[in-house]
This record gives sequence, structure tokens and C-alpha cells, in this order.
Amino acid sequence: MATPVPIPTFPQRGKGQDTPSAQRLQAAVSGSLPRWGGVRSKSLRRRSRLPPPLGEGWGGGAPEFFSNRSCVPPSPTHTAMNTPRAFVEPTAARPTATPAAQRPNGWWLTRPFNPPLRDWRGLRVWLVGASSGIGAATAAALHARGAQVLVSARSATALNAFVAQHTGAADGTRFTPQAWPLDVTDAPAVARTAQALLQQGPLDLVLYCAGHYREMRATDMDMADLKRHLDINYTGALHVIDAVLPGLIARGQGHVSLISSVAGFRGLPKSLAYGPTKAALTHLAETLYLDLEPLGLGVSVVHPGFVQTPLTAQNAFTMPALITPEQAAQAMIDGWASGAFDIHYPKRFTRWMKLLRLLPYRLYFPAVRRFTGL
Repeated sequence: MATPVPIPTFPQRGKGQDTPSAQRLQAAVSGSLPRWGGVRSKSLRRRSRLPPPLGEGWGGGAPEFFSNRSCVPPSPTHTAMNTPRAFVEPTAARPTATPAAQRPNGWWLTRPFNPPLRDWRGLRVWLVGASSGIGAATAAALHARGAQVLVSARSATALNAFVAQHTGAADGTRFTPQAWPLDVTDAPAVARTAQALLQQGPLDLVLYCAGHYREMRATDMDMADLKRHLDINYTGALHVIDAVLPGLIARGQGHVSLISSVAGFRGLPKSLAYGPTKAALTHLAETLYLDLEPLGLGVSVVHPGFVQTPLTAQNAFTMPALITPEQAAQAMIDGWASGAFDIHYPKRFTRWMKLLRLLPYRLYFPAVRRFTGL
């Protein structure tokens, strides 16, 4: 280990006392002056042409005072070392919160939000709400790609039918799905199911696609159904996340994906019960990403437009840009493969909905009334 070099001292001036400028200069060299980003001590060293304190400026090339601060940005090594501390070896390893293998690469404006999921062979995927619609189509698509699919929903009959239709392969390229009947409003049942699944092995992706939808306006409010929307669409997601998150954090790997809706972007007619729960899911996903991304976990939120499902079959109006559940599943798989956070489809419709989010209320309310006729 290198021997620390003693810090130089300065002779006293005047009547046996240091002048204020000499005291500040001594403090700057010793590194004890308050730094606020390193501006004050660096400025003093630049004027005095004194060497930087120990541990600063020596790992990234020339000393800092030889560079033009306004033209040359500090090197990553210099920035990382530019804090007062005891001398350490330049080659000492620096721990990171995210394992290097899981950290997306690239410039921060273009790199993926999440570790991309491209090779599904052998990955364990738990889909909650997979008895029909988008959930069932996604489970079938992932099963075809070699994932170990674990499907949950209230209907045990629908889950058993799915398992019977998607058998495993003798060569091990496909696994037989597992059916785990579950009511997401029953928190203890969710916890027991998650524990049983984690005892089999880690979960690589948890997709929450359970949902409840019924048109509702303020002139026809149904409090019981309002609470049902909340229990299934939002509180159920909290039950699942609470059950799986400790295991994902302990492993430092895994992905949580929540299916929200473009109906959660802003208030829409006939969406008094459904829209607010989906807006809550989007907000939840954003907060989860901020908390979990530094730990190496992936988080994504899905905003579908109109998809042919049992839920949308009750709509009495013509649904624009309507797509099939299989198309929706493919869009989600493409989004996970690119490491996206916000997966929305079909883009020919969802981009217009995103544009509406930017309008001020003075323009938004008239535009919605004109487009919907309500």
C-alpha cells in the first residue's frame, strides 16, 4: 500500500497569527474547508497553483488544476474520488447497488429502462389474471417460447383448460403450465400461493393482469361496484406485490409488470370506477421503478388501448384501433425485449391518448366531449 504524503503547512504571518487568507488556504489544502460540490477549495487551489489534497485528481490523468474547468468535464475517476476521505488504493473495488450483469448499458437517454427479457427458455413467469383475454394470450405466447408458465385466476375450470391445451415437450423445450386458482382480494391466499411458488424456485417475471370493468357515470353511481373495481384492479395488485417483493429484492433480480390502461391517463366519460384504479396502477408502477431499479429489478407498466376481451365486449360503441389479445401479447413481449418501462399499444391509438395528456383543461374537456359525443 502506498505511503500517505504529509500535508504541507504554511508559516505564520503577522504578529504570530495566520491571516484569514492563509487560514483558508491551509484549510483548502487539507480538505477541511466546506466544499459544496468542491467549488470553494478548488477555486483557491487554482489561484494558488497548489497540488490537490491526497486522493484527489491523481487517478484520472493530470492534476485538476491543469485542466480548463469550463471546457473539459471532469473524468469519471476524478468525480468518484473528489470527496475528502482517507487515502485508499486507486484499484480498490467500489460496490454498486445493481449487479453489473443486470445493469443496462448505453447513454442514459437511450439505454433500456430495464434489463431486456429476450430469451424466455426456462424463465419462471407468474401471470395473475390469466383465465382469459390478454393474460391467457400472454401465457400462451410465453409458453411457446419455453417459459415455465404459472397461471392464476378465480376460475379453476378456465385454468385447467389452459393447462390441458398447452402441454410440455418431451425434449424439454416447453414446460407444462401450472394452474394456481386464486382470488386476488384474499390477501392470505395470495401470500400462501406466492410462498408455494417461491419454494419451487425464483420468479423471473410477475405479471398482474387481473381486472374488473363496468361502465359507470356520476349520475348512476354504484358504491359497491366502485369498491369492487378498487379491490381487484388496485388492491389486488398490492397483495401480489407485497407477497413477491421480498424474494425479488433478496435475489436482486426479477421483473414486475402491471397492466394499467389508457383510461388511466386522464378522466374519461363512463370511466368513473375503472379509470381511477388504472391511474393508481400507473402511479404505483412509476414509484416502484424509482425504488427498485437501483436494486437491479425491472418494473414496467402496460397501457393497452381497446383489446377484444370479455371486459370490452360490453361496450356499446365502436372501439377505435381494436386489436386481438394475441396482438396485445406480442406487443408486451416486444416491450419486455426492449427493456421498456411504458408499454403501450396499439400506438396508432395510444399516441393520440398521450397527446391528450398534454392539453390544458381549457382544451382537454371540449376535445373529449367532441370525440366521445358525451
